[in-house]
Formats: sequence, C-alpha cells, structure tokens
Amino acid sequence: MRGFQRFLCVVIALTGGSLLGLPAQSITVTGSVSIRPGADRTGKLSNSNAVIWLKPAVPVNRQASLAPSSARPRFKILQKNKRFDPHVLAVPAGAIIDFPNLDPFFHNVFSMFDGKRFDLGLYESGASHAVTFDTPGVCYIFCNIHPEMSAAVVVVDSLYYATSGPAGEFSIRNVPEGTYLLYVWHERGKPESPSPQEVTITAERTSVGTIRLMDAGEILADHKNKYGKDYDRDKSPGPYK
Repeated sequence: MRGFQRFLCVVIALTGGSLLGLPAQSITVTGSVSIRPGADRTGKLSNSNAVIWLKPAVPVNRQASLAPSSARPRFKILQKNKRFDPHVLAVPAGAIIDFPNLDPFFHNVFSMFDGKRFDLGLYESGASHAVTFDTPGVCYIFCNIHPEMSAAVVVVDSLYYATSGPAGEFSIRNVPEGTYLLYVWHERGKPESPSPQEVTITAERTSVGTIRLMDAGEILADHKNKYGKDYDRDKSPGPYK
C-alpha cells in the first residue's frame, strides 16, 4: 500500500494531477506591456490600462470556462468628478457592472457603439443602474451630458485576464499549465506582432515577456451624443464644470 501511495504522489507531482482528474497546477503568469509612440508624437505614453487575456489553444466548451450565471461577478464604474472610474475595466462575459452616480448632478450613461448597446437614461445623484455584459468585445461608454466622460469595458471570454499597471506590468493568477492564445487590447496601442500569439505556460515558464504595442492614436477623442449629434454646452451645476 505504501508503494502505491509513493507512486501516486509521483504521478501527481509530474502531471499536476491532470491524469487523475485532479485540478492541474495553477500558476501566476507575469509580463509587461510597452507602447512605442508614433512618428508624430513626442513624449512617453502610459503603459497602463492594457487588457491581457489567455484562451486555451485547444477549444473548450465556452460555458465550462466561464462563471455560472448563478455566480455572476459584479463590478463598479463610478461617476465622480465628471469622470468614469476606472477608465478601463476588464470583465469576464456574463459580468454585471453597476454605474453609481456620485456627482451632485445628473448623468446619462450610454453606449451606442461596438459591444453592448444600452442607454441608462437620466438619473440623479446617489442613484445607480446596472448592466449585464454577456457578449465578448469592447464597449465604449459615454455620458450624454458630459462629452469629456469616457470609459471602455473589455469583455473577455476567459477567466484568465489582467489589466496592466502604471509601469506596464501585469499578472494573471490561477492559470493551469497548458498552451494558450495570448490577446491584448489597449485603447490607443496595436500589437507590433501578429495577434493572438501562442504561448505555453508551465511551472518553469511563467512569464510571457514584454508585449510591444505601437501607438495608433486617440480613438475616443471625438464622439457624438446618443442621438448622433454634437453635444450642447455643459450646464451642470457644482464645482466640476
């Protein structure tokens, strides 16, 4: 019996338990993002707010790879000081996002562009509305009253994702060993190499290195209101005009 126990321990150690139907070893995958300025731009771009996610290279059942509907994760994007906070938010498909209004005046959150299309209407300070994001894609969000307010929700069909920090660094936790397709999105950066890239994650190979992007310019600078027209002059009261 003791000999079998030793054999079992060796099998688990060498295979991560996968041959026995046990959970594979989970790894924290690390890396960084670096954005190269365009030829007509001077100064350094921020390497933050890039969204990176991993999808198994071998297709799996989509529902099995995502959280069940009964346990939908919930997030928040605040409306405060005439800003959306955070400006970029990555969520798994099926997630719910609350949009509380913390300003002392009205907001009207909407998205009529790529990704989820919705219009929360006009609502007052202290109120909050929620939206469920079921479909993978990028959703650009604006306020119909304040043209300077913008945000992006990146909905991924994966549980393995992260958003880069100020120095471009990121880490994706609890990734099983295996071969994945590596995707990256940034609101003004495009990958210099073909995307997605195939990467293999093992206990010895936990870093995907530096992902290099090229500045593609500002894509949210000029947008219309939800009626497709230019914005009226902002008449919001308070100190944030």
